[in-house]
Amino acid sequence: MNPRRIWSLGCSAFLLASLWEFAAPVAAISISAAAFAPGEPMPAKYAYKGQNISPELRIANVPANARSLVLIVDDPDSPSGLWTHWLLWNVRADTTSLVEGVKFSKPMEGKNSFGHVRYDGPAPPSGTHRYFFHLYALDTSLFLPAGSSRTTLEKAMNGHIVGTGETFGVYSAQ
Repeated sequence: MNPRRIWSLGCSAFLLASLWEFAAPVAAISISAAAFAPGEPMPAKYAYKGQNISPELRIANVPANARSLVLIVDDPDSPSGLWTHWLLWNVRADTTSLVEGVKFSKPMEGKNSFGHVRYDGPAPPSGTHRYFFHLYALDTSLFLPAGSSRTTLEKAMNGHIVGTGETFGVYSAQ
């Protein structure tokens, strides 16, 4: 093999190894719903046509360097593409649970796919859909206006995620 090529490959390997060393590991956060086990049916009271209240969520193992939490609830099975049910940010990093039906001030919530700035529960047009509760620990707080979009939230989170976790429930059209 050409010595120049060997030198080039060696430099590339060194650079990649150096970058890997600086990549911050992302911790695994525990998130669970009190009313349903992962992959199990969600009670109707959490549905859009039910009481439309958020389920109690339990949180554990948040990394010590976290400054805030973000929660994104979505339905990847929607016929119109990924459907966002709730965007919530700047939850205190020491939070261990979000109580059922919790209400937050508007600057902490974004606009969901229904066009509302709040939690809106499952509303599948047909069949059974999965509803994911994605939790992110960030090394900062976010300064976003009320009603920010999911795209805006995800851009603001970029480079600040120090932990993640998720759970999901299922819900069938009535």
